[in-house]
Amino acid sequence: MPYSLSLVASATGLAAGLIFACSDTSDPSDPSLVSREAAAAVPTLTPQQSGTTNRLQAVSPVNASVVWASGVGGTFTVTTNGGRTWHAGVVPGGDSLQFRDVEGVSADVAYLLASGEGKASRIYKTVDGGRHWTIQFRNTRPNGFYDCFAFWTPDRGVTMADALFNRFPVIRTKDGETWNSIAGRLPPAQDGEAAFAASGTCVATKGTALAWIGTGGAKKARILRTADGGDSWEAFDTPIVQGTSGSGIFTVEFRDAQHGILAGGDLDKPDHTANVAVSSDGGRHWKLATGTPFPGAAFGLSYAHGSRPTTVVATGPGGAAWSPDEGQSWHRLPATTNFWAVAFANPSAGWLVGTDGRIVKVSF
Repeated sequence: MPYSLSLVASATGLAAGLIFACSDTSDPSDPSLVSREAAAAVPTLTPQQSGTTNRLQAVSPVNASVVWASGVGGTFTVTTNGGRTWHAGVVPGGDSLQFRDVEGVSADVAYLLASGEGKASRIYKTVDGGRHWTIQFRNTRPNGFYDCFAFWTPDRGVTMADALFNRFPVIRTKDGETWNSIAGRLPPAQDGEAAFAASGTCVATKGTALAWIGTGGAKKARILRTADGGDSWEAFDTPIVQGTSGSGIFTVEFRDAQHGILAGGDLDKPDHTANVAVSSDGGRHWKLATGTPFPGAAFGLSYAHGSRPTTVVATGPGGAAWSPDEGQSWHRLPATTNFWAVAFANPSAGWLVGTDGRIVKVSF
C-alpha cells in the first residue's frame, strides 16, 4: 500500500560495537512481569556497513551467515559472512523501483518484490548471487499494487496485492518461475482493503501449506488464512486499530502452526494502545497484547526463534523494542528510530534495516 511512502524520517546514528541497555516500560510491581532473569537478557546491537545509502525496507536471513536485504532505488545487498561485509547492487534497469520485499534462498538464489502502481510492481529472481536478475512477473493493472510475499519452499510462494474491485489479485508460484492468479480462491475484499508494503512482512508462511496475510485500510483489519498452500482461504477479524485507510495490520509472524503475533497501527495517529495482538489457535482468534512502546505504527516484527521462542523484536520509524513474552511486555531499544524491518536467523543473529542504508545486527 503506497501509504508507507510518506514515512521517511531523519536517520539516527548508532555507536558501533556498543551493548545498549534497554529501558523497561512496565511496572516492576506487576505480578505478570517476566522474570528478572529474562528482563536482564539485553540484546547487543552492532551496526554494520550495508554498502548503500538508500533506504532498506526488507531483510531475509537464510541462516546466520547468508542474509539478503532490499530497498529503494532498485537496491539489494547481501552478506555471506554474517554481516562483516555486505555487497550492494542495483538491479539493471530497476533504479526507479522500490524493492519492498526480498526472499533469500541461498547465497546464490533470491527473489525481489518491487512495490508500486501499475508496472512498477514486479518480481525478479537471481540464481548467481545478484550478478544477473530475471524478471518473472510484471503487473499490468494500472491501479494494481503488490505489497509483500512469502515462501513455503524455494519454489513455492505467494504474493499479496491491494484489492481491486473487491477482489485480492493474489498470485502464487509452484515452480519458482511462473506466477499465476489465485484471486478467486480468497474471500471477497472489503471496500478499500489492502496490505501495507512497509517491511515485506504482511504475509507469513509456516511449514509446507500454512500462510497468513494481514490486511488494513478498511472497516476491519483481518487475517486471511490458508492451510492448503493457497488453494482455499478464510478471513478472521482482529481487534487492533482499524477503520481508516491508514490503519490495520502491517506485519504478522507465527512461531509454530498455532502461535502467532501481529502488529500495526494508524499512520495518521502516532499515539495508539491497540496495535499488537496474539493468537494461540493458528490465527482464527486474536487477543490484544500490549502495544509497542514507540510512537507510530509498527512496520515489522520477528521472533528470535530457537531457544527464545516467545522473544519478539518489533520496529517502525518511531523506534524499536523487544518483548521476552510475546508482546505482553516491551523494552525499548535505544537509538533505533527509522528502522523499517527486522528478521532473525536465530537468537544470536537478527538484523534491523532502515533509512540511509543502515543495518544493525541484533544478538540475544
